[in-house]
Amino acid sequence: MAIGPRLDLRQSQSLVMTPQLRQAIKLLQFSNIEVSAFIEEELERNPLLERDDRGDPEREIIGEAPALDQRVDDRPYETPRLPDDMPLPGEASYSDPTVHDVGQALGSVSDSVATSAFDAEGAETYDPGGAGDGVSMGGAGSGGSGFEDDDRSIDDFAEQTTTLREHLGEQLRLSFNDATARLIGATLIAVLEPTGRIAVTPEALAHALGASVEKVEEVRARMMRFDPTGIFARDLKECLAVQLAEKNRLDPAMQALLDNLELLARRDMRGLMAICGVDSEDMTDMVAELRRLDPKPGASWNEVPPQVVVPDILMRPLIDGGWMLELNPETLPRVLVNQSFTARVLPRASKDDKVFLAEKLATATWLVKSLQQRAQTILKVASEIVRRQDAFFRHGISHLRPLILRDIADAVEMHESTVSRVTSNKYMATPRGTLELKYFFTTAIAGTAGGESHSAEAIRHRIKAMVDAETAEDILSDDALVAALRKEGVDIARRTVAKYRDALHIPSSVQRKREKALPA
Repeated sequence: MAIGPRLDLRQSQSLVMTPQLRQAIKLLQFSNIEVSAFIEEELERNPLLERDDRGDPEREIIGEAPALDQRVDDRPYETPRLPDDMPLPGEASYSDPTVHDVGQALGSVSDSVATSAFDAEGAETYDPGGAGDGVSMGGAGSGGSGFEDDDRSIDDFAEQTTTLREHLGEQLRLSFNDATARLIGATLIAVLEPTGRIAVTPEALAHALGASVEKVEEVRARMMRFDPTGIFARDLKECLAVQLAEKNRLDPAMQALLDNLELLARRDMRGLMAICGVDSEDMTDMVAELRRLDPKPGASWNEVPPQVVVPDILMRPLIDGGWMLELNPETLPRVLVNQSFTARVLPRASKDDKVFLAEKLATATWLVKSLQQRAQTILKVASEIVRRQDAFFRHGISHLRPLILRDIADAVEMHESTVSRVTSNKYMATPRGTLELKYFFTTAIAGTAGGESHSAEAIRHRIKAMVDAETAEDILSDDALVAALRKEGVDIARRTVAKYRDALHIPSSVQRKREKALPA
């Protein structure tokens, strides 16, 4: 057999991930904020792509009829009409969640929803009002000016927040006249931790500033009475002691309690009562007073306001007992291809410009279709989730069914990875609150004697309910919780109950027994 180079022609198949396909997959798992940021970048990069704010009849989307996530009808608050053979990515409704086809859910719109009063004819007409409405017309001799002359934004009227360091700096300037004390106080403010504690030792501060330790401690002792009280403390004991002293409640018994906080952490109330020399009733009052104090006085000041989650899907009940799903129009990206601009520029463009415009036209067309496909996929997956978790929406978390990605993937005929991307960072506003789509996927706990399996989230809820219903005389151990759950048809191990209890931050039965025995 001769060995040498030769030329062969072979034909084979392989899966190639094109850049556009990679971007479409990434677009599918983006949250609404990330999609908005991506579209802003594309609008700056592509001259043929425009944001559809009001809907312009001269501009149209290439390829297919407009969908809700690309076009907005001129009629206020009305759903755009699409061809019968095209699914609507904006709404899905069904009357019988147990027997329903997903395709019908995407293609039908319920007629039972009442028309808004704003849908009346002339609702778009703007009435500026008159003198009888208490509105100044801003004309000659009116003595006022119109709103069009006011270029201020809503941010100009927002309350200006003061940081913790600025707040402490104002108190420092009012409390000390000595330059050395002010320098020490400014250094203490600079090294302050977000919780309001001081981790640097007085010796290190005194050495760095060239001052005595006594002077540093004197300034820090006064600054611990600043607002919020207990700031600049070195540990929890000192922080709580300052707050109690401010309220004139730092008596010997309370000081003994602060000196033995580790016993309180172990909930050893009998040992604390012996050390403090108080009875059960006094100990209960002392512990309650400690709980009213702020262990981290600086944390609440620097607290960032929580970000409001904007749901991607809106869900509401129908009159006939079903559910209606629709994509949130506030989070739907609305973009379109400017056909009129392309028609005007393309005939007079050079060869290089035509190549550039053709590339941008293909990119814009792909983006519009990808956004439409993304909207359809999200609504399709959400409809199947609602159909399977119908009992949860009607009766609560105890009826949450076990669900995995494969169940939804098989029902909507998609891959599990696609369902995983669709349910990531997507939220649905439901009658039970705004929940992430991932919330509805829970592992299954087998039932006893081959019975129906149960959702892990429902089991955790049941454990918490049983612990909350405990009395001081009947504290349920982990073994007792296992026995109670098995009587209800749940085949669960003791270590699983202990794991769920720890995840719910529920103390052990010994600690709960000490806590509940204290008021008695």
